[in-house]
Amino acid sequence: MSAFHRVPAETLHAEPWANGAGTTMVLASGPDPKAWRWRLSIARIEQDAAFSALPGVQRQFAALDASIVLAFAGNERQALRLAVIRFDGADAPQARLTDGPTRAFNLMLRDGAEGELIARPLNGAMVLPPSAGAHWFLYMLAGQAELRSGGESLQVVQDDPVWIEAAGTLRIEGGGEVVLARIED
Repeated sequence: MSAFHRVPAETLHAEPWANGAGTTMVLASGPDPKAWRWRLSIARIEQDAAFSALPGVQRQFAALDASIVLAFAGNERQALRLAVIRFDGADAPQARLTDGPTRAFNLMLRDGAEGELIARPLNGAMVLPPSAGAHWFLYMLAGQAELRSGGESLQVVQDDPVWIEAAGTLRIEGGGEVVLARIED
């Protein structure tokens, strides 16, 4: 079994937001795409807009192109570029663009699913230790990298989405920016 699996471009699809205020490119959802427990997507935010209320969903959100402000009832949170913000999906914020349009990477979890979103620059190498029961997803936001685990390797470039099923240590080496999502079984 291969450690790396590219997500085929033909499986990616755009969906309108539940409230119709934008669109989202769904990268993956599972274990059943219709009755998902976790979902990975990239939303296009091209104007100030309200997020859809998603009761029962825990969200992890990272602005990819520009910082924005998320205004929740009673407070505002600056969503700096590549910083991960966590919030309850029932608390649908109003997104206010401060530096122009942006895309945002979303990890959504429900029904007891657990996971973590990491967005960061890549300058050289990073190493991820083995994680039993976890699946890794990598989105190469900018630049290029080589993924290595055991005797396998894979070159990735900008906008490549890849599932990583490495049994051992994973090494990511290159330059640019990456978004990683760890999803627990």
